[in-house]
Amino acid sequence: MLSTNQMQSLRSQLQDRQKEIEQQFKINDHFGVRRSDFPYDSFGELSSYDNHPADIATEQYEREKDLALNEHAEQELHEVQHALQAIENGSYGKCKTCGKDIPFERLEAIPTTMFCKEHSPEQHISNDRPVEEATLDNPWGQHEYDEHSGTFYDAEDSWQEVARYGTSESPSDFLEKREIENYGETFIEAEDRVGYVEDYENFVAVDLYGNHISVYPTKGHDVYEQALDEEGVMTVFGDLHPFEQDPYVEEEEKE
Repeated sequence: MLSTNQMQSLRSQLQDRQKEIEQQFKINDHFGVRRSDFPYDSFGELSSYDNHPADIATEQYEREKDLALNEHAEQELHEVQHALQAIENGSYGKCKTCGKDIPFERLEAIPTTMFCKEHSPEQHISNDRPVEEATLDNPWGQHEYDEHSGTFYDAEDSWQEVARYGTSESPSDFLEKREIENYGETFIEAEDRVGYVEDYENFVAVDLYGNHISVYPTKGHDVYEQALDEEGVMTVFGDLHPFEQDPYVEEEEKE
């Protein structure tokens, strides 16, 4: 049972909130939605014909936000008025479901509530999801070959093709994983090979029958040679020049 002081405190809190919402509606004319639902009416345009589609989309978003804010404020005002009416008729502070007294601490936090914590209708979590989610599945794992290794073009490849044109990532987002030299590499698995299988295919030339012809000095070649030196292994293509063979031979003899 609420005391007289507690009831008066809650009444004052509800009355103050009612005046605040009504004053807000008076100032912004119910967020301008009662005048018209069309987005271009909010900025004084007679027609949207000569406006850029992006500008129209921005105004449409702002209009939808005004509608949502207005609906929320009207709902809150209705709940405040309903609570004040309950105070007048003596039913305030009792749960509409079980009839038990609602703790003052709960009423102090949510003065408009008509239910105790156990019977609050807001405990229900809606399972309704936007209809768009039916088509916004994970791009990986939904096609026949996505879970298999291979060189065919799959959903991941299609994402990488799009990501090459820019994403919200920056080089700093990848510093812990790998070194980034330009923004064109700021997407997942940007280091994947495209158009070739082995790294040496970028600088090794072969004839029509696959016979080794030459090695072209490129940045990829330097990186590949450095990796071979660090591992102490021979290259998988062709024969090394004599001056390159000796260090590996001597190292093997010492071992």
